Parts: sequence; structure tokens; C-alpha cells
Amino acid sequence: MNRASVAMGGFTILELIIVIAIIAILASLILNTASYIQKKGASSRAETEIAALTVALENYKADNGDYPHGTNTNGFAAPSSNTFLLTSLMPTNGKVYFEFNKSMTNAGSNVVDPFGESYGYQYPGDANRSGTNFFDLFSRCASSDTNQWKANW
Repeated sequence: MNRASVAMGGFTILELIIVIAIIAILASLILNTASYIQKKGASSRAETEIAALTVALENYKADNGDYPHGTNTNGFAAPSSNTFLLTSLMPTNGKVYFEFNKSMTNAGSNVVDPFGESYGYQYPGDANRSGTNFFDLFSRCASSDTNQWKANW
């Protein structure tokens, strides 16, 4: 056996390590991009759901003279229970203002955003943002950075 036939018989460990490193780098780039796209899609869905809930709340006010009273906000923390939104907009008896699908509610009957957190709702709204006789409705988009939140204000 000459030296040329031995060299062509397989890969060296260094070559295998380089190929594995390149594959790992490409996989991490793809996973980061997929994660970014998924978060962007969820954020867009939250924005759309807020717009639809805003219309439903306006229709509720037109029929009842006022928005549902309640608040579940706690500063920058994840909002707490908002079951009053579900019972106000989709009552068991009476006019249904919004038809919630399974992905918009959780086991505790809270209205949740695409990130799994309860939508924040406050009425009357914060006078610094919305003025009087208006509600605040928002999704934190799984971030404490208020610049990333989606809201109706």
C-alpha cells in the first residue's frame, strides 16, 4: 500500500471536527432565526387580537353604556386574572361580543395573549396615556421592556 491510497481512505479527526463545527454554527443561526420569526408572528397576532378585542369592547360599551369595570395590571409584572373580560364579552346568556377560541383562553378562564400571559386590562384607563372614559388593553409580549409591548394606546 502506498501513502496516497491510505490518505484517501477516510477523514482525519481534524476534518471531522471542522465539519461538525460548521454544522453547529449553521444550526444555531437557523434556530435563532426561527425563534425570531416565531416571536415576531406571536407579536403580530397579539396586535391583531388587541384590535379585535377593542372593537368588541366598543360594541359592549355601545350596548351597556360603559366598558367592563376591572383591572388586572400590576406595573411591569405579568398581569393577573382577567376572567371578567371573558364573562363580559362572551357571557353564557345574552349577546356575545367576542367569540374566544381555545388558544385565547387558559384553564383558569383568563384571556391570554400568544405568549401565554393574561392580557392586561384597566378601566378606567390611565389618565396619562388614554384620558378619561377609556380602557387600556395590552400584551407584554413576554417582555418587561414597555417599548416591545402591544397596546391599544
